[in-house]
Amino acid sequence: MPRSDASRTWSIAEIAEEFGVTHRTVRHYEDLGLISPERRGTTRVYHRRDRTRLGLVLRGRRLGFPLEEIRTIIDLYDAPRGRRSQLEYVLDQIDERRADLEQRRRDIEAALSELDGFEGRCREDLRRLT
Repeated sequence: MPRSDASRTWSIAEIAEEFGVTHRTVRHYEDLGLISPERRGTTRVYHRRDRTRLGLVLRGRRLGFPLEEIRTIIDLYDAPRGRRSQLEYVLDQIDERRADLEQRRRDIEAALSELDGFEGRCREDLRRLT
């Protein structure tokens, strides 16, 4: 009898492979309390909630959020929706992150421009030497 999608579970190997992380990474997030798989003896059993939370943690890391901010945000994910203070907090965090990323983009664009100029001068010097 096939399991319903809602009752599906995953092993640590399946979760790690799906998200492209190591077992150690998954256990680290478990140690931090960001995910909390069911334990059956020494076996970890991951439910949909764990899978969703791990996805949110990894997305937050890719966006540069510190783990404590990720914890706060994903804990809000589990809280009842619609609380004004929660939504305002998340929106403030998004604004801060966006501003940081936009500054990084400007810094990267400036660095690339400097590299382009330096490359051009080097190529010109090389051309003169040949």
